[in-house]
Amino acid sequence: MKYRHITSRVLAALADTPVVFVQGPRQSGKTTLVQSLSRQDRAAEYWTLDDAVVLVAARSDPDGFVDSLPERVILDEVQRAPDLFRAIKRSVDAKRKPGRFLLTGSANALVLPKISESLAGRMEVVTLAPFSQGEIAGRREGFIDVCFAREFKPGSYRDAGWPALVERITRGGFPEALVRKDEARRAAWFGI
Repeated sequence: MKYRHITSRVLAALADTPVVFVQGPRQSGKTTLVQSLSRQDRAAEYWTLDDAVVLVAARSDPDGFVDSLPERVILDEVQRAPDLFRAIKRSVDAKRKPGRFLLTGSANALVLPKISESLAGRMEVVTLAPFSQGEIAGRREGFIDVCFAREFKPGSYRDAGWPALVERITRGGFPEALVRKDEARRAAWFGI
């Protein structure tokens, strides 16, 4: 797995916040990120609401489902059972400890009123975008810093040039598109 720059933000949030929600577009790497954290932190169990049995349990009895979870848990695709947020709020109010719930879901999950209101003050939201160019290259990026430096010098960023810039723009940062080396196959993934 490629290192994601937001990993340190997620870990910092888990250290002092009961609920951390990693949101982002589909196929941006949310599941891969939290599964890697699950492997690093054996205390957190990974559950996905893509599993039909888990989803039925979460939807049919949200309070009972949350009560049956381990002390620290990762719930993937949590937007599939919106009533879980109320149950998580109740659980956090009864036992407020940092890092209890690491949730993933689509960015539009937080626009639902019952979600945003129920976990106010209990949850930190971290947005995962597709790979940045630095993440793709395996290094910290500096392009924006160079562009907005007090003394900007055109040409000072060595990793530039028109052909390279066009390639980066058209390649994008979605993990699934990046593994497709052929431009036509990447276009097919994007549905172009």
